[in-house]
Amino acid sequence: MKLASKRWEVEVRPERGGRITSVRLDGEELLDQGIGVDQPTANGFVEGGAWGWDEMVPNLEATDTLPDHGEAWRLPWTVVAQSRDSLGLSCEGKLVPWRLGRRVLLDESLFAFYQYKNVGTEPHRAYWCAHPLFRYEPEMNVSIDVPRPDEGQSAKIFLPSGSIEQAQLRWRSGKEIVMSWDSFLTPEVAVWVCNGDLGGYRQIAVEPATASPVLEPGESLAWWLRITPL
Repeated sequence: MKLASKRWEVEVRPERGGRITSVRLDGEELLDQGIGVDQPTANGFVEGGAWGWDEMVPNLEATDTLPDHGEAWRLPWTVVAQSRDSLGLSCEGKLVPWRLGRRVLLDESLFAFYQYKNVGTEPHRAYWCAHPLFRYEPEMNVSIDVPRPDEGQSAKIFLPSGSIEQAQLRWRSGKEIVMSWDSFLTPEVAVWVCNGDLGGYRQIAVEPATASPVLEPGESLAWWLRITPL
């Protein structure tokens, strides 16, 4: 499914975990397009193809009962609203009773609005982590101090909770964006940088996440993320 408005063009695959497969600014692709791997039924996230933009719900690391990088990336999403410049999707968990709604809206900025709801009968922690895998260039400008791994290496850091609410990325071409979020609602931020590791991926991900608040049955949590060109 394709969206377009002003300087933005976005492509989304609802059936592929709601994955945003392409974000183009003035015709330039900002997301890593991967290494040709696309296996949504794989056990592991990297094995399934680590590219584009997914939502990590209701966990990140694999557990005894939950899969690697959560359920949301491997489940089909339902289209609930659509227009030329916006798309609303919804998905429900199979292993944990969560429902996540995401609306992408294009204007001068790219907005993503989220709502997580406990649709079960018991309280549970509401975990979400953004996972936009942007193209990585070793010499690109990044407004925060991030790892610069050697060729064929990767690294990840975790920032102090609530310490930042935005990050700027600038590529060789001159394209520059600022990614911003609410540091109260989504205070946990990690940064992943891959410089040819895991089979050849070159990507940088700034990953704001919820603080896993406990939601009672029927309770919900809403938040937003914005990407603005500079």
